[in-house]
Amino acid sequence: MEKTASEQVMLSELLEQAEKLSSSKTRDKIVEALYRNSRGCIEAGVEYSKTKHDERTERIDAVLTSPVWGFPIMLLMLGAVFYLTIAGANIPSSMLADFFGWLEGYITVLFKLVKAPDWLYGVLVLGFYRGTSWVISVMLPPMAIFFPTFALLENYGYLPRVAFNMDRLFKTVGAHGKQSLTMAMGFGCNAAAMMSTRIIESPRERMLAILTNNFVPCNGRWGTLILLASLFMAAGFSGGLKSFITTAVIVGIVLFGIIITFSVSWILSKTVLSGVPTHYTLELPPYRKPKIFDTVIRSSLNNSLAVLKRAVKVAAPAGVMTWILANIDVNGTSILLHIVQFLDPLGQMLGLDGYILMAFIIGLPANEIVLPVLLMGYLSTGELVDAGGIEDIKQIFINHNWTWLTALNMMLFSLLHYPCGTTLINIYKETKSKKWTFMAFIIPTAIALCVTFLIAQTVRYFGWI
Repeated sequence: MEKTASEQVMLSELLEQAEKLSSSKTRDKIVEALYRNSRGCIEAGVEYSKTKHDERTERIDAVLTSPVWGFPIMLLMLGAVFYLTIAGANIPSSMLADFFGWLEGYITVLFKLVKAPDWLYGVLVLGFYRGTSWVISVMLPPMAIFFPTFALLENYGYLPRVAFNMDRLFKTVGAHGKQSLTMAMGFGCNAAAMMSTRIIESPRERMLAILTNNFVPCNGRWGTLILLASLFMAAGFSGGLKSFITTAVIVGIVLFGIIITFSVSWILSKTVLSGVPTHYTLELPPYRKPKIFDTVIRSSLNNSLAVLKRAVKVAAPAGVMTWILANIDVNGTSILLHIVQFLDPLGQMLGLDGYILMAFIIGLPANEIVLPVLLMGYLSTGELVDAGGIEDIKQIFINHNWTWLTALNMMLFSLLHYPCGTTLINIYKETKSKKWTFMAFIIPTAIALCVTFLIAQTVRYFGWI
């Protein structure tokens, strides 16, 4: 039965009205009305008196959750945490490296006394010991500062305010506001962040969080980002100004990762994971005076040592494997060099080199070992460099034709590339799907390749290096 012209007009008007009613603004108004009505019922039926603490909380929230001041304060907080981590970790890192270098001297003497074969000394000391000591020297001091500082913000009650501020942005890209909490956990460990996505009830939005959480730099990548930013991006500066420039670069890298998170979330929410973002009510807890001593001790022991233990477990065998690959020859060339030569054409296109790509491949089990493996590959002896000499490390990079472009693209590749092995295992456990685990691997890898390729080609085209 054919519809008349008036019926068609009426139908189109009804469809248009239905579309308007299903918009996100309408849903927001409905939720707002429900909240307003429920609050009115409470105010009419319940009598309570505000305490000074309640009034103070409201005044602070008016600033921290303000559409105007909320985000600048978030950036300042983030920058402050990074600055404390970068500025405070240098001295203890150097002290630890000196200690391990001093201890290695005695271990070497012991091996000589027992007349141990060279291959055993190479595997156990130059591979196992140096790989492990590097990870401890580089990772432990930043973790011992970063985790407690972040825990104090959580203990004070600030992180729920961050989730409140970020909710609007996540809903805009089709994701869930609770993802901001999983991102915050990702700063420490992406593997743990994947498990924390359980707080997101919607399967679609939880999958979005799983696929994009990797773009937040985890603790295993801090060492690479901080070292390269300090050596190349903040070169020419000294003292507090150098720490400030390094912090600014790191904050910029983190913000770029967040932009990529929003972009990928928006694309996925419009394609393979399309759907309507769900609403959630977030109860903001009162501000509490942080228990500084308890928080610092608990965070240092539970988080720092747990992550360090995992890193050492991976770094030790990786150091041994790298030493073996660097010292076994095939047709007069080490296996490691064969791998490097195969990867080098792709690496040069990305503004990197074959050694860097080799280090990322061997570093799949844990991001913490990428730099030690890279330095071992660069050394002609196939040994790990002593972690104590920062300027010596920079000289090694320069000797292998590094520029600021190489450092920048390695930082970006480290930020964007595939998750570590532990995180991939957790993704499979959470999704029970090989397909989505593969997607979690291939999406960031493709983005890392595209971003570094575009930057390298642009810089070379305009002759900026």
